[in-house]
Amino acid sequence: MTPDVWMILAFAGLLIAGVPVAFSLALSGAVGILIGLSPDMLATLGTNTYNSIAKYPLIAIPLFILTGLIFERAGVALRLVRFAQALIGPRHGGLALVAVLVCMIMGGMSGSGPADAAAVAMVMLPSMTKAGYPKPFSATLIAASASTAILIPPSVALILYSIVVPGVDLRALFAAGLFPGVLAGLALLLPALLVARRYGWEGGTPLEGAERLTVRDTFRQALPALFAPVLILGGLRSGLFTPTEAAVVAVAYGAIVGLFLTRELSWRDLWELFGEAAIISGVVMLIIALAGIFAWAGTMLGTFRHLAEWIIGLTDNGVLLLILVMLAVLVAGMLLDAISIYLIMMPILIPVMQHFEWNPVWFGILLAMNIAIGQFTPPVAVNLMVTTEVAKIRLEQTLGWALLFVVAMGCALALVAIFPSIALWLPRVLGYNVD
Repeated sequence: MTPDVWMILAFAGLLIAGVPVAFSLALSGAVGILIGLSPDMLATLGTNTYNSIAKYPLIAIPLFILTGLIFERAGVALRLVRFAQALIGPRHGGLALVAVLVCMIMGGMSGSGPADAAAVAMVMLPSMTKAGYPKPFSATLIAASASTAILIPPSVALILYSIVVPGVDLRALFAAGLFPGVLAGLALLLPALLVARRYGWEGGTPLEGAERLTVRDTFRQALPALFAPVLILGGLRSGLFTPTEAAVVAVAYGAIVGLFLTRELSWRDLWELFGEAAIISGVVMLIIALAGIFAWAGTMLGTFRHLAEWIIGLTDNGVLLLILVMLAVLVAGMLLDAISIYLIMMPILIPVMQHFEWNPVWFGILLAMNIAIGQFTPPVAVNLMVTTEVAKIRLEQTLGWALLFVVAMGCALALVAIFPSIALWLPRVLGYNVD
């Protein structure tokens, strides 16, 4: 067998054996170097590890992670839920509508699906259960809605995509993800409302303490949270700050909201959140750093080139190949996190994308939508793991509902694939180069 085959087999074997993704990437890369190059080349491990994370745009990832944690602790989710519920009022499926809307707004602050799912589930699940919604349905709906955080800016996954794919403007990606993210949320909302009407689930049970609050009262309380996405996106559009600087502004704004407006965040809490964000960011950066070894070995051995040529050789039909790629990414999303998928698959998919002349911004959004579906599709389903833990139910109980929402979001994905303007219209209007 050739060295690149040994490297791929080593990676697959390590994953099956339960070795964490980061170390599987590093060890399989080292296997490829040993067999295909030279033991002396192992001296490049340190350099490749450092070069993988020595990129200025990556600073935005830990900062947006910290932003999501700050807004979660500041009581923002509860205020958004109360405002949405006061706005919608009592009706069939009202709480389902509230859950989807709040997840989408929270996604515009955190950029992380699991963080979004945790914050909304802790607020919404008790109220939805009290209103008659089954826990498996509620947990699955929140997990699926929280997956839109990977599309709605600021998205940690899109930040990484802009780094991995050369020449892609992150601001264009952020703008391109907005309408597909909203479309995905609407696609989830439609079956949720139909099911709620079918079973007569009421959405008018007020949250505790919200019975006497009017739309004006709840809007005033939710206004700081609603302003956060406007601040981030408005600053990017005006050129006032770069995406990395936007992350700094978001952290500062979140701290001001939590410390002085909602007053649910103390200086001690802020210090603890710094540590929590550092731990989460450390895991992310470790994956990125060790994936650099795998990427360098794959490039030197020609592994990625060989795989890309094999994929291109499957068919001359670009539409058919796009469908096959989307299915492969969907399966990967069911097993791996978004960061690992981008780092492993993009070196292979970039030549394919260039061969068929797919728009890189549009293609990045399609990948993100596939990964979003994977976040609430068993067996791994990171978002669903979070919400089922909050709901105290087994993951298997959500399988039927998960399949329903997979089909719904799959329809949204098909629309974006068939009509690229859904993703590309806004970046073009804003003057970003997406061609």
